Amino acid sequence: MLETPPTWAVAFVFWLHMLATVAWLGGLAAIAILVLPAARRVLKPADQLAVISGIQKRLEPLAWFCLAILIVTGLFQLSVNPHYDGFLSTTGQWSLAILTKHSLVVIMIVVSAIQTWEVLPAIRRGLVRIEKGQVDEAEVKRLQKQETLLLRLNIGLSILILAATAFARAS
Repeated sequence: MLETPPTWAVAFVFWLHMLATVAWLGGLAAIAILVLPAARRVLKPADQLAVISGIQKRLEPLAWFCLAILIVTGLFQLSVNPHYDGFLSTTGQWSLAILTKHSLVVIMIVVSAIQTWEVLPAIRRGLVRIEKGQVDEAEVKRLQKQETLLLRLNIGLSILILAATAFARAS
C-alpha cells in the first residue's frame, strides 16, 4: 500500500489546482463579462476583433497550461481522496459529483479546442483579408458571434463544474 503524502504536499497540490482554476476561469470570465461588452461599445468591428484576437492569443497558452496543471493535480487529488473508488464509479454523492465534473471538463476542452484551433484562426485570417480588401466583414462578424457563443458556453460549463466541485466537497 502506498504511503500517504505529507500534509504540506497535499495542500500545495490543492493550492496549485485552485490557482490554475482561478487563472483559467477568471480569464474566460473577464473576457466574457468585461472585455467583449466594452469593446463592442467603443470600438469599430475591425478594431474589436483585433483587440479580442490579441487577448485570446495571450490567454490561449495560459488556458492550456492551466488545463495541464488541472489534470496533473486533479489526478493526484483523486489518488489521495478516501472517497475515490475507481474510474467511472458512482457509488456515492462524491463519486457522482466528480464524474459529472470530469464529464463537463471534457466538454469544455472540446469547446476550447474548437475555439482555439478553428474559430480564432478563421477570425485572424478574416482580419488579414479585411485589411487587404479581399473579404466582407459579415463573415468575420459571423465568426465573432460563433466565438462569443463558444465563450459563453464555456462560462456556463465552468459554473456547472464549480457546482459539481461544491457538491463533491460537501459530501
